[in-house]
Amino acid sequence: MIQFDLPPVVPADPSANVSDLLADRVAATPDRALFAVPDGAGWRDVSARDFEQQVIALAKGFIAAGVQPGEKVAFIARTTYDWALVDFALFYAGAVMVPVYETSSPSQISWILSDSGAIAAIVESADHAHRLDEVRSDLPLVREVWAMHAGDLDTLVARGASIDDAEVQRRRSIANSGDIATLIYTSGSTGRPKGCVLTHGNFVELARNSAKALHEVVETPGASTLLFITTAHVFARFISLLNVHAGVKTGHQPDTKQLLPALGTFKPTFLLAVPRVFEKVYNSAEQKAEAGGKGKIFRAAAATAVEHSEREQQGKSIPLLLKIKFALFDRLVYSKLREAMGGRVVYAVSGSAPLGPRLGHFFRSLGVVILEGYGLTETTAPATVNLATKSKIGTVGPVLPGVSVRLADDGEIQVRGINVFAEYWRNPEATAEAFDGDWFKTGDIGAFDADGFLSITGRKKEIIVTAGGKNVAPAALEDPIRANPIVGQVVVVGDHKPFISALVTLDPEMLPTWLSNNGLPADMSLEEAAKNEKVRAEVQGAIDRANTRVSRAESIRKFTILPTEWTEASGHLTPKMSIKRNVIVSDFAGDIEDIYAVPVNTTNVSLP
Repeated sequence: MIQFDLPPVVPADPSANVSDLLADRVAATPDRALFAVPDGAGWRDVSARDFEQQVIALAKGFIAAGVQPGEKVAFIARTTYDWALVDFALFYAGAVMVPVYETSSPSQISWILSDSGAIAAIVESADHAHRLDEVRSDLPLVREVWAMHAGDLDTLVARGASIDDAEVQRRRSIANSGDIATLIYTSGSTGRPKGCVLTHGNFVELARNSAKALHEVVETPGASTLLFITTAHVFARFISLLNVHAGVKTGHQPDTKQLLPALGTFKPTFLLAVPRVFEKVYNSAEQKAEAGGKGKIFRAAAATAVEHSEREQQGKSIPLLLKIKFALFDRLVYSKLREAMGGRVVYAVSGSAPLGPRLGHFFRSLGVVILEGYGLTETTAPATVNLATKSKIGTVGPVLPGVSVRLADDGEIQVRGINVFAEYWRNPEATAEAFDGDWFKTGDIGAFDADGFLSITGRKKEIIVTAGGKNVAPAALEDPIRANPIVGQVVVVGDHKPFISALVTLDPEMLPTWLSNNGLPADMSLEEAAKNEKVRAEVQGAIDRANTRVSRAESIRKFTILPTEWTEASGHLTPKMSIKRNVIVSDFAGDIEDIYAVPVNTTNVSLP
C-alpha cells in the first residue's frame, strides 16, 4: 500500500472556529480591501473592518429573528458579495448554513431542507422564492423565508439594531473546532444527495495550512481573485474562506457571459476555475482566430506553447528556433490572451474534474501556472494540489500539510487528516461504508509517482468491464474528446459488451462559430448537425486522437451523436456540471442498443 503524509505546518487550535478567520484578519489589517463590489463600470473596495461591521449588523438581525446557535438556515443564491456576507453573518450568529445550488429544482430543495432540518431559508430571487413556495407545505420546520430581492436583508439589519455587540461575540465564540460549521449536500451524481458534515476545524485548519503551502499565490502583492463558480459548492466556498484568512481581495461575477469584461476591469492575480472554463477560453480563442483567417497561426502558436512548456518541465534545453517562435507568438497571440484575462493573472487553481496536459502546458506558456488539485466535498475541497514551486502538469499535485493520502490494493484513493468530514448527516450506514478506520474511501482510482505527485486514473464505480474482460476507465477517453470545441459532453459505454462505444452531444455555444468557419449554416439545428458528415468527421477525429492514448481493446469503435443537450434541467448533469452516468445510460439505453445491433470490425467506424 502506497502512502504519502505531510504533517501540519500550523498547530491546531481546538477552540477556533470559522468566524475567527475574519476576526483575526480585521485585527491584523483592518483597512485592507477584503472584497470589491461592482460600482458602475468599475469596482468599489470593501475593507476588512467595513465587511465585519456589515456581518455583525446582519448577524444581529438573525439573532433578533430568533435563530438559535446550531440551527440550520438554508441559502439559495448566486455567487455574489451577499453570499460572503450571509455566510459570515450566520457564523457570527452561531448558526449553520445549508447551501443549496441556485439551479436546484423544487424537489431537490425540498429534500435538502427537510433532511437537514432547516428552520429558515434565504433566497436571492423571485424565481428561487417561487421554487421554494412550491414545496413549502412539505417543510413544516421552516419558520421564515427571507427574500433578498424584496430587501429582507436590510429589514433584518434594522430588526437587529437593538441587539448588543456582546451577544454577537458570545454567539460567534460558542462553536469550537469539532462542531459542525456547515452542511453541504453532495451533487447527487450517483443517487440522492447526502449531507456532508464539515466542521469548523476542517475549514480553519485547512485554510491556515493551505495558506502556507500556497503562500506565493495568496501573498502576491495586491493578491486578488474573481469568483464566478458557484459558492454553494465546497471548492469556491473554501477558497472564499481561505481568501479572508489570507487577506486576498475577492470579487464576484455570477454571470459567466460577463466574465471576460469583469476580468478586464477587476484584473485578478489568480483564478479559480473548473477545466471546462479553460477549455472554453482556448476553444473560443481558436474559433475566433479561425473566423479571422488566422486559425493556422493560432494552432502553430498553441503547438509551440505546449512544446516549450513540456521541454521546460522535463528540464530539457530550448532549441534556438523554438525560442524565436515562442517570442514571436508571445507578441502575436499569448499577450492578447493574457490581456483578455485581465493582464495580471499569474496562477489559476483548477479542480472538480481532470484538466488535460495540453491545456496545462498551453496556459503555462501564457504565463499562467495552472495549479490542478484534487478533492471532494467530503475532504473540504483540496486533499492534494500542485504548488507554485512544486508542480507537475498532468498530475493533481502532492498532499497538502495536515493531509495523508494512500492507495488501497485496488488503487482506490483514501484520505485522512484535517480536511476529512465528520460524517454523513443522519446517515450512519453511508458513513460506515465510506470509511476504513479513519481513512475516507473516495471511490476514485489513482497513482503516485516517485515524488509523491498524485494522478487520477478513473472512478471505481465507473470502471467498464467489456465482454472480453478488459477493464476500461471512461475518463481516460472522455476528457480528451470533451476538449474538442464542438463536443458538449461524452459518455463512454460498453459494460459487458464486445467493444467500447460512446454517446456524444454537441456544444450549442461553440457549434455555430465552428459551422460558420467550416462553410456550413451557422443556424443548423442540433439534429441536423448530428447527421452532418463534416460534424461527424470532426467528432471522429477527436475520438481517433483519444484512442491513441489507450490500447486497442480500450479504444472506441463506434459512436453516435445525440440530437439533444445534456443539462442540469434535463436531469443528466449535476449542479457542478458532472455527468450523471447512470441516468444517461438508462435514458439512452435504446441508443446504446442500436450501437451494438450491428457487429463492428477492428477499425473505428461511426454509427450511420
